[in-house]
Amino acid sequence: MSILGIGGKPKIAVGLAIPPKPPLGSLKQLVWASRAMRFDCLLLWDHLQDIFPSALWEKEFTWVAGENETPHELFDQQTLLGWLAGRAGGLTLGTAVTEPIRRHPVVIAQAMLTLAHLTKKAPILGIGSGEKENVEPYGLDFAYSVSRLEEALVVLRLCFDSPPGTPLNYDGRFFRLDNARVDLPAPKGRMPKIWVGALGPRMLELTGRYGDGWLPLGLLQPESYAEKLATVRSAATAAGRDPAAITPSYQPYVVVAPTHEEAKALLESRTIRFVGLLAPAESWTALGLTHPFGDSFRGIIDWLPENYTRPQLDEAIALVPTELSDAGLIWGTPSEVATRLKAFGDAGMRHVVPQTISAAISKKHALYSLRALRQIASELR
Repeated sequence: MSILGIGGKPKIAVGLAIPPKPPLGSLKQLVWASRAMRFDCLLLWDHLQDIFPSALWEKEFTWVAGENETPHELFDQQTLLGWLAGRAGGLTLGTAVTEPIRRHPVVIAQAMLTLAHLTKKAPILGIGSGEKENVEPYGLDFAYSVSRLEEALVVLRLCFDSPPGTPLNYDGRFFRLDNARVDLPAPKGRMPKIWVGALGPRMLELTGRYGDGWLPLGLLQPESYAEKLATVRSAATAAGRDPAAITPSYQPYVVVAPTHEEAKALLESRTIRFVGLLAPAESWTALGLTHPFGDSFRGIIDWLPENYTRPQLDEAIALVPTELSDAGLIWGTPSEVATRLKAFGDAGMRHVVPQTISAAISKKHALYSLRALRQIASELR
């Protein structure tokens, strides 16, 4: 089957990445909707806490507050993926993303190999260096998280690339294997794919050396996306790997509405302005502004949602500039969003998993966002 779309341009696969929130019935409906709308994948966050803080958890801020008593009511993604597997049909399932601080890489490998037996498609193992909110409040050490990830990727490649029955040995700073065994084989054609969530130079280099895909999250422009992808591919070539075999993906923040004017108005909502707080300080500095959380704030990596009071958050949200919407946030009508995403396709992107943040505003916006993504996916194909 050709991977080329209309006009000879490569097709762009479209999927969803969602928090694994109760109720279970809603998640089941979302799987069926994803299948009906012919999305390519459904990926689950791996969080112990949501990005939304308890101090803002009210229906005026997000309609989801009416569904869950606290923002941090979340299912375990590995268990939930197993439950979803029997309902996924041809959907690719996976995680976006986990880290090797809470979960040992061998445990991650075993879980993903098990999932490969439960689904029809090779699962996607999205993995990164982690975020403080899922680590530090639970007494775990976030230090040297990139070095830990590097070792974890070595261990994961051992688990996936070694023939069953092979003793696994590795002696690292964070992980040790001493004649360890991971003998569960993946079904033919369904070996889990390692997609690395990377933005910085060292992480991009690790993606090229060990990844099957690249899954960045954040505020990017097509030009910066192309530059970072070039770094990934150069690292792959230097490691003796085929750079074309690494799937370039992207998790952009998206705000979508029926008209351009409605989408622009949504940028002023407190929910969308709050997401601007999760942009790194460097994005603010580029606009000549100072981030409310300081010049060293690295964005969602450093975010600890329960460390702020309501007055602190209200004051910070009021400082979020609308200009951030043009620093990487993709907004507009479905056709306008598709056009913006096609520019990333020209930069090399072949798979997109939009984080449709406008869906958090109201149930009406959530339902519209799902229909809009169907139109966006159709245009990208």
